[in-house]
Amino acid sequence: QEQLVESGGGLVQAGDSLRLSCAASGGTFSRYAMGWFRQPTGKERQFVAAISRTGGDTAYADSVKGRFTISRDNAKNTVYLQMNSLKPDDTADYYCAARFTTSRYTYTERNKYNYWGQGTQVTVSS
Repeated sequence: QEQLVESGGGLVQAGDSLRLSCAASGGTFSRYAMGWFRQPTGKERQFVAAISRTGGDTAYADSVKGRFTISRDNAKNTVYLQMNSLKPDDTADYYCAARFTTSRYTYTERNKYNYWGQGTQVTVSS
């Protein structure tokens, strides 16, 4: 069973950058497609970015395309979310998620993921 722990959140100003990390343990990391989701207060959890188990394919929500970059280091069992040009609308709790798969696909739907971290808070002030 995959366990996920996010880190790197914090309070920043608009225009700043943050890098979130998600450390995985308990399974063979390279067998999991990974995703980042976020949940603003009072709203549903929404897709942010996804990466295939090999790292060869990525997908992004339109709202973050060009500003956020997802990457993974299978040797370190870690997936990252580099967030640049942050906006107040990016304020949310950010969650990483894992899906066991034998494919090279990315997954953008929340219900495709089997495992979730506890989340890390990102607050962007204007």
